[in-house]
Amino acid sequence: MNSNLQRLFTITQKPVRRIIGLMSGTSLDGLDVALCAISGSGMDTRVELEQFDTVPYPIAVKDEIRKIFAKETISFQQLCLLNPWIAEHHATWILQCLQQWKIDPAEVDLIASHGQTVYHSPKILHQQAAFPNATLQIGDGDHIAVKTGIITVSDFRQKHIAAGGEGAPLALYGDYCLFSQAGEDRIMLNMGGIANFTFLPGTLDANAVFVTDTGPGNTLLDAFARAYFNVEYDKDAQFAKAGTVNEKLLAALKNNPFFQEGFPRTTGPELFNREYVYKALQESQTDFLTPVDVMATLTQFSADTITAALLSVLDANKSYAVYMSGGGAHNPLLVDLIKARMPNLQVSTTGELGIAGDAKEAVLFAILANEAVMGQGINFGKPGMPAITMGKFSFPA
Repeated sequence: MNSNLQRLFTITQKPVRRIIGLMSGTSLDGLDVALCAISGSGMDTRVELEQFDTVPYPIAVKDEIRKIFAKETISFQQLCLLNPWIAEHHATWILQCLQQWKIDPAEVDLIASHGQTVYHSPKILHQQAAFPNATLQIGDGDHIAVKTGIITVSDFRQKHIAAGGEGAPLALYGDYCLFSQAGEDRIMLNMGGIANFTFLPGTLDANAVFVTDTGPGNTLLDAFARAYFNVEYDKDAQFAKAGTVNEKLLAALKNNPFFQEGFPRTTGPELFNREYVYKALQESQTDFLTPVDVMATLTQFSADTITAALLSVLDANKSYAVYMSGGGAHNPLLVDLIKARMPNLQVSTTGELGIAGDAKEAVLFAILANEAVMGQGINFGKPGMPAITMGKFSFPA
């Protein structure tokens, strides 16, 4: 037997597997690195978050990614070069984290690498009947495996698409395994560049689980913080708080077929980008607005579309607990606006459940890698939510 296959088989026999989950989202903040100790699988999954850090993307890395990020026309050479280049950076940062944590790479069983999304194109976005849903993440798993010496599971989204999904959101698989609680209906609300939520029924019935993207989370806020103020994001909503919401612009922002699509639906910066806002400013004849007024309106836009999606599927006669995560959970204005629209819901963060909100997505990909070696696929019983395990295996040299 190939020695790497033997090594993988040995991992499956362990009562506890140490898995590093990696996540870098559409906000391009950096690489989240979560070292998890995981036992069991499916609904018997148990996770201890041993270590966590976020390695900020250097400006030079962000600049290189933005040359191809969410663009229809790019340099193919740039795409080709970035695929191994990003992987080399990720591998280097993993090794630096392990050194900082005083952990030998040989003590880690698997790396779960989400990669860096550069384009997401479900059918509802590309509108070409002859072509399937599609998405692309770069940061090749072979390079990570060879440089770290650790078996790497990557490219999770392709299997989801092959099995009939849109490649996103994938959070429900880990959310269901880790955060379901008998007797409590839960909403796991993640506000990254794009916002999404998972509904977890207190009955634990997989057929009742529900997940969807809602629209923009931080992606437009971050884009215009850079455009207007030359900062990476609107820290503590200081700019948005100084502005006033413009109802005409807000209505134009909401006027898009995406918001009439059925659930589940996915989207990305391919739709919600600067051009989207510039078009709305023109159509609403509000291009005279001050930067802070635009920021205030964009924050309201995110809050309104998040809450509209939630309220459209929640039963007004039931109680729910909402657990937030992602960068948007640190935006006090966005959080307050969401709470104001849903005053009857208990709103807190995933930190209350033992997993820091900033670490959650990286932990969820570690769970997906664990499911790839130990799981059987969870039958959610809904189109777009296939009962599969995901990920491709890359072995060290």
